[in-house]
Amino acid sequence: MATTFPKKNSPNNSPTLLAIIIPGILIAATGVGAGDLATASFAGSQLGVAILWAVVVGSIFKLVLTEGLARWQLATGQTLLEGLAERLGPVFVYLFLPYLILWSFFVGTALMSACGVTLHAIFPVFDDASQAKIVFGIICSLLGLAMVLVGGFKLFEKIMAVCIALMFVIVLVTAGILWPGTGEVIKGLSVPTIPDSDGKGLTWTIALIGGVGGTLTILCYGYWIREKGRDSAEYIRTCRIDLTTGYFLTALFGIAMVIIGSNLELNGKGAGLLVQLANTLQEPLGDVGRWLFLIGAFGAVFSSLLGVWQAVPYLFADIYRLFISKGADASVDQKAWPYRAYLLALAIVPMLGLMMSFQEVQKLYAIVGAAFLPLLAIALLIMNSRRDWVGQHVNRWPSLTLLGSTVIFFVSVAWMKWSA
Repeated sequence: MATTFPKKNSPNNSPTLLAIIIPGILIAATGVGAGDLATASFAGSQLGVAILWAVVVGSIFKLVLTEGLARWQLATGQTLLEGLAERLGPVFVYLFLPYLILWSFFVGTALMSACGVTLHAIFPVFDDASQAKIVFGIICSLLGLAMVLVGGFKLFEKIMAVCIALMFVIVLVTAGILWPGTGEVIKGLSVPTIPDSDGKGLTWTIALIGGVGGTLTILCYGYWIREKGRDSAEYIRTCRIDLTTGYFLTALFGIAMVIIGSNLELNGKGAGLLVQLANTLQEPLGDVGRWLFLIGAFGAVFSSLLGVWQAVPYLFADIYRLFISKGADASVDQKAWPYRAYLLALAIVPMLGLMMSFQEVQKLYAIVGAAFLPLLAIALLIMNSRRDWVGQHVNRWPSLTLLGSTVIFFVSVAWMKWSA
């Protein structure tokens, strides 16, 4: 049964450009951070700017997937999870639930780790970087939890705006100062190559494609556009504008982090990465530049944490509504226990993973997330190709080509990795 979202505005009300692109900016800010800051810098350090093309590919994949998700929701009035349950059978959502729990643990640990490492670089009050990562990571998790519980969506938007401004401006300026040369950058963007780095080139490239721009957080976009009152097919063009803006910024940020990472030689001490990076940047940027970079880095990772804490509980609450309470109302009450229970679990249980290596957590998070993308692409290929389901908003040849390419790419690299 299709559900009706409450109208908050109309596309004819001529909203400002900022109001149009806010959900796209939120998806960009949530996707970057732990995925782009850590994974891109690690990958850039290991493989250099030769893999810049992977950032662009990852961003295009995510853009097409998120646009397909929004098109389904606006054309049918159903969230994607609701559509899967009703049109393809509830087994798909039952299989999704354990994946959601697994992903939540790895991404929660990765985000706490990234925040902890960044704060240790800013406030080196601990002699042991690993201990600092744990303490600061727990503090950031609890702070994000409090902000979501107290402020709701409105406070979330305002805090994210500040974090986004800090991270994009500072990280892009830093990459510009460390620019490796226009020729190298153009070659890295236009010539797909995977350098061999002790047999890890393919792994890090896939991790970069999977990590840039978010993975499962793509599903959260549907709940954010609902918060903005987008409830009909009239808003599809609006969503395309804001998603193009968001993923363009995502690509810029990912490229910048690969460039910055390419200036590093990692010594394997993952928890000390940002301290090492900041110290490396001190010579070209000076003390002020070093501190500004660290502030921008924290804006990136904390905005990602806050975005996940605020949005991912929507998914569990939606599953609870579909299969337990069986409510007809599609809205998710952030004060109801399903949302808050999952939020609490998300903010607390992954603390157990803070004992793991920061670098390994980032790799596991990106690879587990990447496994979700071809499955989402297959679902959108099926659901958005049925004219009796989505009417005139069926997949056209560009969407079919790119969604099919997403599936083929990830299946191919999985086969290459398995057979190697």
